[in-house]
Amino acid sequence: MGRSFEVRKASMAKTAGAKTKVYSKYSKEIYVIAKNGGADLEANLQLRSVVDRAKKDQVPSHVIDKAIDKAKGGAGEDYVPARYEGYGPGGCMVIVDCLTDNNSRTFTDVRQAFVKTKSKIGNQGSVAHMFDHQAIFAFKGDDEDAILEILLMDDVEVTDVESEDCMITVFAPHTEYFKVKTSLTQALPELEFELEEISFIPQNYTTISGDDVAMFEKFLAMLDDCDDVQNVYHNVEQE
Repeated sequence: MGRSFEVRKASMAKTAGAKTKVYSKYSKEIYVIAKNGGADLEANLQLRSVVDRAKKDQVPSHVIDKAIDKAKGGAGEDYVPARYEGYGPGGCMVIVDCLTDNNSRTFTDVRQAFVKTKSKIGNQGSVAHMFDHQAIFAFKGDDEDAILEILLMDDVEVTDVESEDCMITVFAPHTEYFKVKTSLTQALPELEFELEEISFIPQNYTTISGDDVAMFEKFLAMLDDCDDVQNVYHNVEQE
């Protein structure tokens, strides 16, 4: 990748309100994946993956079970994915992924975050081509060559394998997510992932400073307040 992957800051909820938002976002994602692909964790690998992530982020089991049971019932909301792209404070590039049951409401909320921070929402594809859609796995270790060999022996397409501060990070095309995970867990049964996700990695970074920093924080806060927003990706580096 040409640089170490900076693990996105997890939403370590410090207040009941923040925890509720984290639980709500995971609940919605689990519900949609279970409803579309089935509620069996063994058969629906995507569901198993998001449940694993939810547990790592300390989402209670009853929240997870309730979302899966709701999907089994077949009733409930019909959420659809929505993606918005544009330029944030300081000219940074931003991708906003949502799950919504009301496109008009979601677009209005996201657009307001852009408008009120002197940013510009763009057309679909306006900045996504400047990001790489990658599967990312991080775990403790220092022998990246051994990890690369395991993956290549299983014919897994790999973008890069990095080792820094006793942590190995594997990057692969997002379509290889389950092949990477299966290959590593079969070869190394005791392996515990610090990070396992599909993300958008910027090809280039933008440094912001001065007033743009406060405006960028306001921008992210407004998006975080939008219940329909699931993930925000950007290419910001602060001085």
